[in-house]
Amino acid sequence: MTSALSTCSKCAVAAAFAAALAVLGSPTGNVWAQDRSPVIDVSSGNPEMNAAIAKARGTLPAFWASYDAPKPSETGHSLKARFPKPGSGHEHIWMADVKKIGDGRYSGKFANVPRDLPGKKAGDAAEFKEADISDWMFMRNDKIVGGETIKPLLKSMPKADADALRARMESP
Repeated sequence: MTSALSTCSKCAVAAAFAAALAVLGSPTGNVWAQDRSPVIDVSSGNPEMNAAIAKARGTLPAFWASYDAPKPSETGHSLKARFPKPGSGHEHIWMADVKKIGDGRYSGKFANVPRDLPGKKAGDAAEFKEADISDWMFMRNDKIVGGETIKPLLKSMPKADADALRARMESP
């Protein structure tokens, strides 16, 4: 059975790398990333990415537990959400300054420049539904916790970027 989230047509590694290093590295989450990393397109049928999305969604309770009662070492809670692109398909993008609105709805600010959402820029506010969440992450003791959709993209990144990001990820 294919979930609605597995129909994404593109996932941006720029968001993963930039959000992890800029937004999550900022205690306030108010530093917006500069998109220097490449964007990597992932087909909607990519089994590795679909498994990462499923794992991230399955572990959302760990995110919400930290979000609701963060330890002093836990900061920068961010969600990756999908947004419809004009025409067809979706763009998955990291959202900072996440807030619960209620009724399965959330708001946040784009953590990097959306590539396929005309008129939108880093720092713009947007709302999304729980069903649109495709990943989560936060920092704990200067390490990235979560970020499951980052892992399949590491092999497509420049080695130095992938190694730097891998070094910042918490091992389970």
